[in-house]
Amino acid sequence: MTSSVIEMMVKSPGNHALMEQFLRWQCRVRQLAMRENQGRPDDAITPAVTLPGDSEPMGHIITVFSKWGAHSQTPELKQMYKQTYDPAQRREKALTYFSSTYYQKVREFSDTLSATFVPDSAGAAKLIEAGECSLMFEAYSQQFRLQCKVLKLSKNHPLYQSTWWHNLLFNPELHPDTIILGFEPDWDASEHRSLVP
Repeated sequence: MTSSVIEMMVKSPGNHALMEQFLRWQCRVRQLAMRENQGRPDDAITPAVTLPGDSEPMGHIITVFSKWGAHSQTPELKQMYKQTYDPAQRREKALTYFSSTYYQKVREFSDTLSATFVPDSAGAAKLIEAGECSLMFEAYSQQFRLQCKVLKLSKNHPLYQSTWWHNLLFNPELHPDTIILGFEPDWDASEHRSLVP
């Protein structure tokens, strides 16, 4: 058993099955987005975000799903970006890379999702102040509601770096002072249901 799997099990002793189910689903839907939708995020990747005590979502965010620890692909993403100055070529290389085997090994991924925000984002400020939120994913006849701790990631954090280089491949206008937040699920407080009748 790898150290990343042990770490995930320690973080979520009561609902490891739900975590595994969600991670497998994310691998499937993200590979599908890369292969069939030119990497454009759909509802399976852009959950509705609700702050504690609110009845309505504050909006949707585009999440990134990163490999963790020894499985990190950040050096490869960084190299891909630096190989060319042409944004179209970067995007094409990224689509090829993510469409192949990147999402095939579920246990290589962190269960902490991440998302970028512009430097003066009011939404990011509210999330940081609240310290927690719920993320509602609803797509492909599946619904996951994740109760998450919100983390403001420092620039040297591995998930910041992974998210930064991932997004830079698709968005060359990414601001140098972009805020990146991590969303760490509490699997015991999270839920799943199938929307198939």
